[in-house]
Amino acid sequence: MLIDNHNRRINYLRLAVTDRCNLRCNYCMPSEGIDFAKKDKLFTIDELTAVSRILVEQGIDKLRITGGEPFVRKDLMVLLRRLSKMEGLKDISITTNATLIGPHIDELKQIGITNVNVSLDAIDKATFERITRRDQYDTVYGNLIRLISEGFNVRINFIVLEDQNIQDILPILEVMKNYDVSVRFLEEMPFNGGSKKFNTINWNYKRILEHITSKYPDVQEIPSPKTSTSINYKIKGHRGTFGLIPSFSRTFCGSCNRLRISATGDVITCLYAKPCANLRDILRGENMEERVKQQILKAVGNRAATGFEAQAKYAKVFENSMTSIGG
Repeated sequence: MLIDNHNRRINYLRLAVTDRCNLRCNYCMPSEGIDFAKKDKLFTIDELTAVSRILVEQGIDKLRITGGEPFVRKDLMVLLRRLSKMEGLKDISITTNATLIGPHIDELKQIGITNVNVSLDAIDKATFERITRRDQYDTVYGNLIRLISEGFNVRINFIVLEDQNIQDILPILEVMKNYDVSVRFLEEMPFNGGSKKFNTINWNYKRILEHITSKYPDVQEIPSPKTSTSINYKIKGHRGTFGLIPSFSRTFCGSCNRLRISATGDVITCLYAKPCANLRDILRGENMEERVKQQILKAVGNRAATGFEAQAKYAKVFENSMTSIGG
């Protein structure tokens, strides 16, 4: 079992399989992209399998595959097949932009990986294309509805962007009201590869809730696990739910149970911190299993208490792109 220096049990790993993405969302990176890692700097599938197994042995029982866009990796399903059979791993999920998942939906269902978060920051096609800088709306929406219709546990991640998609907050709830899906609204964060800087936000989780309740006054908060990053609600008459994630306000730090490993092997104990270790070269050396375990224990034993404490320690942390730190 992994217990950090603040007596928090760490059982959830966000594992990035690539830093590449086929969209160019303006809140994530500049239009020209970023300096993506060369192939030999990325984990191989065997290395991703090995690091997953080692961390499961240390107490990780929930694993989320992230990117970049995970399905940019043509060998991703090899990893997912292995993870689906890994003893001790209770929960496997994927965060995706849903552009490339279509051909894999049947097999994902077959191997039991049915928890999928779809990034969708607009329900209006023109707004979607303006944010993502790509013409992929029809593909994304089609795959989203297919996932929902085929019984996947789908959560939509909608990052609230001032002056860009505010007008889509209420419409996306209206479009999704007859589906068994959770629409989760995230506060914007300045991890955008240097394309935008800000120290405060106007659309925090409280204002988002006020905006929603202005149209849907009959809203009830529903119980959430202690480690949940979202505050969850039910609108009367809606089949699904919605959630608010205070990703900039950081109200959930006290119960954080997460660890991140980037596609190049960086161990990140807080989204607002810099990497504290790298596992890639260790995995390619001798006595790698014991050395990986030691690095993980060291990292977990030196976590910041909150995202604000972590941010205060690291200059220029916001110059990172979200695609390079695992979403």
